Amino acid sequence: MKDEPAPRENDWFDRPASRRLLWRLLYGGCALTLLLEIVLIATHRRHGHFGEHSPDGWWFFYPLLGFGACALMILAAKGLGAWLKRPEDYYREPEDRTLPADIDESLR
Repeated sequence: MKDEPAPRENDWFDRPASRRLLWRLLYGGCALTLLLEIVLIATHRRHGHFGEHSPDGWWFFYPLLGFGACALMILAAKGLGAWLKRPEDYYREPEDRTLPADIDESLR
């Protein structure tokens, strides 16, 4: 019988409690930035850097810009992964190699 390796303990990121914590931290960070944006809207007149009516003076411009940039990076990574993908047996020797005629069949 072969010795089977002992089952590996789950990494920290694989534990359900850790995943819940990470999701809660993500939601908390999003809620905090939206809350700060609302506070800034209420207390500060926002001026665009490129003029009175430039898009960077709009409400929630920077959160939307960040979300759009992340979405585009994810789509670009998926496209790049599909473009660079190789077959599963890319580095393996082909199984049905034909030997030259002068080699004995018993060596196969």
